[in-house]
Amino acid sequence: MATFPLQRILFPTDFSDTAAWSLDYASGLASRFGARVHLLHVVPDPVSQDWAGDAAGVSIPDLRKTWIAEAERRLAEISLSGIETERAARVGHAFVEIIRYARENEIDLIVMGTHGRGAVSHMLLGSVAEKVVRKAPCPVLTVRKPGHTFVMPTMPVI
Repeated sequence: MATFPLQRILFPTDFSDTAAWSLDYASGLASRFGARVHLLHVVPDPVSQDWAGDAAGVSIPDLRKTWIAEAERRLAEISLSGIETERAARVGHAFVEIIRYARENEIDLIVMGTHGRGAVSHMLLGSVAEKVVRKAPCPVLTVRKPGHTFVMPTMPVI
């Protein structure tokens, strides 16, 4: 049986309940393989927000610093007892920064939650998890929070 080295696990989080649920998978794998967990949160660039053009009097650099500081504070609250952990907050588009971080840090596995939105929402918003799966330089484990059920789309009668 072949084995593979699992030394670095990337856990990107948006601090949602879905992400919190999938953290158990990342920490369990890290414990089992003696891997280090990299916690990453990507802050959306304030400039890319729809309201940015209307934000008179708001200092975008100050807002960016505030959002990064808040992300770092929340990352510091995540405790993985007995597991080596690195924490990082970045600014940008989530899937781009997740892929970039994985490449820069030679990540062996990405473990991330998926929200399981419906087809229409997915078409309009896209899926960070799906984009990461398609572009990642390593395997990706997506974890869906229990309670979601698959409903087969109805086929039109011809």
